[in-house]
Amino acid sequence: MTIARQLAKLGVDVIEAGFPASSDGEFQATKKILDEVGDQVEVLGLARANRRDIERGIDAGLSSIHVFIATSEIHMKYKLKMSREEVLNTIYENVSYAKSHGLTVEFSPEDATRSEEDFLMTAVRTAIDAGADRINVPDTVGVMTPFTFYDLIKKLTTVTKDKTISVHCHNDFGLATANSIAGVAAGARQVHVTVNGIGERAGNASLEEVVMALKKLMGYEVNIKPWLLYETSKLVSELSGIPVPYFKAIVGENAFGHEAGIHVHGVIENPLTYEPMSPEEVGNFRRLALGKHSGIHGLRRVLKDQGIEINDEGKLKELLREIKKRADTGEKITPELAKSLALKLMNN
Repeated sequence: MTIARQLAKLGVDVIEAGFPASSDGEFQATKKILDEVGDQVEVLGLARANRRDIERGIDAGLSSIHVFIATSEIHMKYKLKMSREEVLNTIYENVSYAKSHGLTVEFSPEDATRSEEDFLMTAVRTAIDAGADRINVPDTVGVMTPFTFYDLIKKLTTVTKDKTISVHCHNDFGLATANSIAGVAAGARQVHVTVNGIGERAGNASLEEVVMALKKLMGYEVNIKPWLLYETSKLVSELSGIPVPYFKAIVGENAFGHEAGIHVHGVIENPLTYEPMSPEEVGNFRRLALGKHSGIHGLRRVLKDQGIEINDEGKLKELLREIKKRADTGEKITPELAKSLALKLMNN
């Protein structure tokens, strides 16, 4: 519930709360999330294209459901063991069934990006004919490039007409965020994301990366409150036990970290020299590090933050030489260590 409340506070439009038919625990969790934040955000449940799954979503009190079935040859042959005709009939019957119960329906042709294109278009048309409100396009195993995904979404807009296209990108080749942005550029108006990019295998498109790319690089307005991104990332990391990579864009500990003397000097004079956005925009912090690439300007700023000012240029250079010497051996140079070395030098 803590994460659901935080997501509502962050300003997400939809929370996919769970897969109610998968277990009693998922069913109860979905109900609790709906009760907790259903008045603030659309709460969606996942369902395979069968009546039992849809009914479990209805029993959980949901008014929105995400119905999916695979449309790629490999999934139909080895997982579903169904013909194309059977898949199309299943799509129509179950989307229609969900709509007959007054649900908002998002439909996903699972493994869409490995599906034969004409059949994918037919599957999407079938879902729309059955009443689907949104069409989600999953890059289930992350095989798209931004160029191929853009082309696919563009083609799908000719089929979906006024229906919202959503994209769901996996990060198997490290392209989930780029593909999501390409999908939006082609006409998608909803993006499936996860905090910190958590997900199956290599993860999903990262909420914080997609949000800031849309805002800063593409000029889109979104409902997300960006100053809560770092806070949300930390919360999810703590509760899930999955650490955020040190160099993670937007919310990583080094996302606004600077060590190289040239960079630090520029940032001290004007942060925009080496930062494409301010850390305050996303609730993160600027960190000036000391190491073998440091310069006088960075050292002076770190010492000042520690309450020490050394006006003697010679002593500053001597201290910098000592810091670089230690850093060359692999020693981590913390601000506290720099302060200690500075005090020792000043007292000699």
